[in-house]
Amino acid sequence: MKPSTTFLRTSAAALLLSLAVGCSGNGGGDDDDDDGQASTPTIVSTSPADDALDVARNAPISALFSEAMDPSSLTGSTFMVTSGAAAVPVPGTIIYADSTATFWPSAHLASNGTFTATITTAVLSSPGVALASGLEWSFQTGTTLASGFPVNLRTAGDFAVLAKTGISTGPASDITGDIGVSPVAATYITGFSLTADASNEFSTTPQVAGNVFASDYAPPTPSKMTTAISDMETAFTDAASRAPDVTELGAGDVGGMTLPAGVYKWSSGLLIPTDLTLTGSATDVWIFQIAGDLTMASSTDVVLAGAALPKNIFWQVAGFVELGTTSHLEGVVLSQTAIHLRTGATVDGRLLAQSAVTLEAATVVEPAP
Repeated sequence: MKPSTTFLRTSAAALLLSLAVGCSGNGGGDDDDDDGQASTPTIVSTSPADDALDVARNAPISALFSEAMDPSSLTGSTFMVTSGAAAVPVPGTIIYADSTATFWPSAHLASNGTFTATITTAVLSSPGVALASGLEWSFQTGTTLASGFPVNLRTAGDFAVLAKTGISTGPASDITGDIGVSPVAATYITGFSLTADASNEFSTTPQVAGNVFASDYAPPTPSKMTTAISDMETAFTDAASRAPDVTELGAGDVGGMTLPAGVYKWSSGLLIPTDLTLTGSATDVWIFQIAGDLTMASSTDVVLAGAALPKNIFWQVAGFVELGTTSHLEGVVLSQTAIHLRTGATVDGRLLAQSAVTLEAATVVEPAP
């Protein structure tokens, strides 16, 4: 007797169900555990390494995690640095990016000192999973200061000009490198005669030797711009967090000076009324922390000597940046407000503003990598 049609259908359904269950148990291919739970984060490496000796007094203290972490969980109570057997707290700022938390001490660490870094299990991954285990590691400083650590711009470094509220030019300007705005739309890029690419992911203009991006262009541009703005703001905080080597130099007037590499800090504005020379090697780093405005007089130059490179010069400005007529600046400008280049002003570097960038027949050339 042949099996009934009902029996055949029932048997086939059972077979398909068993195959489906078997496949689901062996699949996955994502970062979650087999039971569908988010992975438990661990600390992959630290810098300095545990028991490191002769560490530079201005070196950052960092930890690389196995997962993306929740930045809000990295605080002074979950990532701590202490000094000596008495465990005296070291003041500092924590920067998080690219699965790495970096602690920048507010002042240079003492010479020949022993320091301990501690990260607790209160640090969480992006999905909210606690660190598998806390970590404590120690190192000893030497007597030297490193020549400097460049500010990591991350994707903000893909732009010659980047702003949050607009980029304008009039008369026409010349820019070598990409420009972009976010969260505002392309209508806040004025004076450039934009032509949309067929993809609508970017525009072009004869004034820019590169592409023009805005938050209202087609994907993946909106996400790209959001990340670039976030990276710009992180870089600003990073630059502001470095321990200064020199404070209040020239009472805020550095005209005519020649400055070696280092971190310079002013509690007010900075004026460059006459030429300023920066001299050093190709690996030397300059960071200028300015609590007020940065003002360059007309026909004034920042001049590089030796093998100094514009990519290693950072102007972290809490106030307004004003470059006078036909002035010339070298380096990356990280402004918390606005940047204004007067007629004929030139920059070998980048203009990264948390407000607007205004150009008047100016020239901006992004630095070589």
